[in-house]
Amino acid sequence: MIASKGERLYRRPHVDPLAALRTPGDPPWDVYLTGTVFLDIVFTGLDFAPVRGTESWARGMGSSPGGVANMATALARLGLRTSLAAAFGDDHYGEYCWDALEQGEGIDLTPSRRVPGWHSPVTVSMAYEGERTMVSHGHEPPPEETAPECPPHARAAVASLVPGVRAPWIAQAAGKGTRIFADVGWDDTGRWDLAGLADLEHCEAFLPNATEAMRYTGADCPRAAAHALTEYVPLAVVTLGAQGAYAVDARTGETAEVPAIAVEAMDPTGAGDVFVAGFVAGTLADWPLADRLAFAGLTAALSVQEFGGSLSAPGWSETAAWWRRVQSLERQDPAALQRYAFLEALLPDEAVSPWPLRRAVPTIGFRRSA
Repeated sequence: MIASKGERLYRRPHVDPLAALRTPGDPPWDVYLTGTVFLDIVFTGLDFAPVRGTESWARGMGSSPGGVANMATALARLGLRTSLAAAFGDDHYGEYCWDALEQGEGIDLTPSRRVPGWHSPVTVSMAYEGERTMVSHGHEPPPEETAPECPPHARAAVASLVPGVRAPWIAQAAGKGTRIFADVGWDDTGRWDLAGLADLEHCEAFLPNATEAMRYTGADCPRAAAHALTEYVPLAVVTLGAQGAYAVDARTGETAEVPAIAVEAMDPTGAGDVFVAGFVAGTLADWPLADRLAFAGLTAALSVQEFGGSLSAPGWSETAAWWRRVQSLERQDPAALQRYAFLEALLPDEAVSPWPLRRAVPTIGFRRSA
């Protein structure tokens, strides 16, 4: 089982956002992360949510690695040297996901493992009206196949915090100088207790959405919640949905807020992961806080215009195509264009494909053409 020919032949202009900062003594990896890789099967073009007892037809369908693969792919496409520790099933789905990440995206899978007799987790995602509904199935891999006890040395790591659960690798990585960026999922316990996020003490940045931030802090607005979070973590970034994002850096006292880019969303799957990846890239490159927020929001906006979590993550080619396109449109707000002018020095000079771009969708089961 292989990625499609179109996927394998896809080439992105290489941009290294950390080129000016690299030295011979750097860690081998820019970002390390660990988690569960799913096979995502995404249906798009649904006019409404499926109704019980009826059959719905989707106008589009694709498959791609999902779960933690969304974040890994987003980081790699932004030019960061990315290492992933995950368990992969020894079925066709696991083989496809491994090949797509290692060969297709250049992600280091040295810390990952293939697990005999374990089938790959699967998620079916249905996108409609800018929202999504998901159904997943899977089993926990054997304990010995989880993340390695000693994570590889990296500039940064992205961790998904779980209420009430410590992940020993986070403290180990932070102890070696790795900068930890954390997000969090919905608290099914309903406690919303920041003390339950024990690994937050090892993190440099925490990136919840507005609802999560307000529930954890008890604040009545997301901006106040961001300030309250800096009592626990140096840098708090709160995503505000259609309003953009707000950040507070307690170390410098700096705050920044950037509005969202209005787009027609096809599929929001993985947009949060893409936002985090964009912010990590800008932070490691030492960009100003407002530029980091703007870039993270831009990459997330570009991602929702495609379907599929990892497939939709934009690279520098898509970013360049967007920048050239928006500058050519009439009646653009000069102030809005100036907000993204910092991209000019980063983007590839070579010609890029017309906007909007569409990638080949990998299809499992097709044979390689002769």
